Amino acid sequence: MILELADIRIQPGKQQEFDAAIQRGVEQIISKATGFAGYKVHKGIESPERYVLTILWQTLENHTVDFRESPAFTDWRALVGPFFAVAPTVEHFTLLTESH
Repeated sequence: MILELADIRIQPGKQQEFDAAIQRGVEQIISKATGFAGYKVHKGIESPERYVLTILWQTLENHTVDFRESPAFTDWRALVGPFFAVAPTVEHFTLLTESH
């Protein structure tokens, strides 16, 4: 399992609109992608224009190839991209350890 972590900064004053757009985008577009295994969206408290999107993928290639090179990625960016203040920082992680 691969964890994708996207650090997203949006334009000030657009939180309510972005909240709806990111939820719709994940639920209607990303969740249908090959290898998608779940997601979480966190909103910043001290930085209200900051969001952290985490997505679980079966493999790294499910995100980097299957999704990113598909028309669905273009649809996703068309929905959420207009809110971005800067391009999101996206990194991938493997699990080292966890609580029980």
